[in-house]
Amino acid sequence: MSRAPAAPRRLGHTILGVVIIAVMLFPLYWMLNVSLQPAGNAAATPWLPFEFSLRGYQTALAEQGGNLVTSLVVSLGAVLLTLLIAAPAAYALAHFRFGKWVVVFLFGVLTTQMVPGIVVANALYSAYSDLGLLNTYPGLILADSAAGIPFSIILMRAFMMGIPPSIVEAAYVDGAGPVRAFVSVVLPISRNALITSALFTFLFAWGDFLFALTLTTSETMRPITLGLYSYIGGFVNDWSPIMATAVLSSLPAIALLIVAQRYVAAGVTGGSVKS
Repeated sequence: MSRAPAAPRRLGHTILGVVIIAVMLFPLYWMLNVSLQPAGNAAATPWLPFEFSLRGYQTALAEQGGNLVTSLVVSLGAVLLTLLIAAPAAYALAHFRFGKWVVVFLFGVLTTQMVPGIVVANALYSAYSDLGLLNTYPGLILADSAAGIPFSIILMRAFMMGIPPSIVEAAYVDGAGPVRAFVSVVLPISRNALITSALFTFLFAWGDFLFALTLTTSETMRPITLGLYSYIGGFVNDWSPIMATAVLSSLPAIALLIVAQRYVAAGVTGGSVKS
């Protein structure tokens, strides 16, 4: 008898969840709806795109296609550089004995996450100007990696601390050196943490606006976030291309989240359980 109200309660929770999800997804739907309209007036857009047009996407690809490629190159470069630095660092902090220096290093890593981004961007601008890295792919990749490396080190170290030392020692017995054991044993086991770190680094680099605004001054080197920002000022009366650009810029992030969601769940929680 006491369990009878459970079903209505679950139904109420389900309805509440559906309402919350609908509210959160409505901006995405409206963005897609406006992007398919033949006219560009967002205020007069009907609720359903009965008469839709791909004119906005044609304009967006023609005028923002290069910016999409720039963001893709920068984001993938940031992911590669972040993993190359963060994975060995996390393994060293997890399995090599550095005593109290590990705590000091991790505190320093956490401290870098507390520095306001505008401070870092202004400092990088002066350094990049002297080094000739303004308006370059390496410059933006280094800047975005600087934000992704600390997070990746902390995440992967927590995961790698759960790897039993006996597995690595068995590789040593089989004749593998430290580098081979790391590449052939540790990295495959840490796949979930690597994918999670790569995903978050990609999302940060893809959505970065501050570094893009500060470290690029040329129209030929412009990520999609900065291109969309300048696009709004130039075509504010025609919202179809703007929303089409926003939809196109959202597709890589949505696709990666869908593909990697199970790896992300395992990578985030993996460090909390030790084998």
